[in-house]
Amino acid sequence: MQLQGLIHNLPGYAKKFIAAFVIVLSVGYFTGLTFVRQTDSVSLNGLEENYLGNEEVEDAAVMKFKKGEREMLTILHTHILSISFIFFLLGGLVAITSLPSKLKAFLMIEPFVSILLTFGGIYFMWKGVLWMKWIVIISGTLMTVVYVLAAGAVIMQLLASKKK
Repeated sequence: MQLQGLIHNLPGYAKKFIAAFVIVLSVGYFTGLTFVRQTDSVSLNGLEENYLGNEEVEDAAVMKFKKGEREMLTILHTHILSISFIFFLLGGLVAITSLPSKLKAFLMIEPFVSILLTFGGIYFMWKGVLWMKWIVIISGTLMTVVYVLAAGAVIMQLLASKKK
């Protein structure tokens, strides 16, 4: 089965369906990032405080406590599963674009590496391996960059005229 460029040959209603899905998926994805920003987890210190607490800081604006094991497992479980589905579905759409194969492979596979590094890094940081916060920030940023590129590529491919 030939997938290369299939997106260009889809009927109009299918293209509109895919566009609506990618737009709504993006609203959900960026709403999640807004929440991360509100927890101050976009900075190294904020990330560490969010999971390990800041009880020792007497004049902290917001008192945060170290997350318990049950809470950590819930966070990791739900995020790994849900974000995996997001990138599985988006990757399936990238597969039918006419992008170069190596770029498609990167956009389809890299997010799964970033998911493991980001949430594995959060777990290890919570366990006391504090340098993992660097891995979390870098892999989380890369995951978002890849999301934007993949979603943007799908939308652009939907708008492109049919390949002949």
